[in-house]
Amino acid sequence: MKTHLSAALGSIVLTAGALLGAPAAGAQPAPYPSTHFDLTIGASSVRGTLTWRDRSVGAAGTHRAVGCNRLSFSTYGPSGNELGTWSSGTRCNVTYQFNTALPADVPGGAASVSICLDANTALKCEWYNRP
Repeated sequence: MKTHLSAALGSIVLTAGALLGAPAAGAQPAPYPSTHFDLTIGASSVRGTLTWRDRSVGAAGTHRAVGCNRLSFSTYGPSGNELGTWSSGTRCNVTYQFNTALPADVPGGAASVSICLDANTALKCEWYNRP
C-alpha cells in the first residue's frame, strides 16, 4: 500500500513540476491605435475608423452619397508634408463600404490624416491626429 501511495504522490509532484516549469504564453504585440471619424453634409456622410500602422493608415467605413459625392484622404508626416492620398472617385446616389490602406511610408507612419467629403456644391474636410 505504501508503494502505491508513494508512486501516486511522486506522479503528482512530477506533474506539478512540469506545469510550474512550463514557459509562459508569448507576449502579444500591442494593437495599433485607432480613431473614429464621422463627416456629414446634408444627407451625405462618411463614417468609419482610421487604424494607425507603422508605414500606412488603414481607412475603413461607409460612404453614403446622396447626389454626387467624392471622398478623399491624405496622410501627412510630422512636418506637415503630404505622404499619400486616396480618393473614391465620384459616386452618385449610392451607399458603399470601403477598406483601403493610405500610404505613409516614413519611419513611424503618418502623424495626421485629412478626410474630405465633397458633396454636390459643399466641401467639408476634417483633420485627425495620430493618437
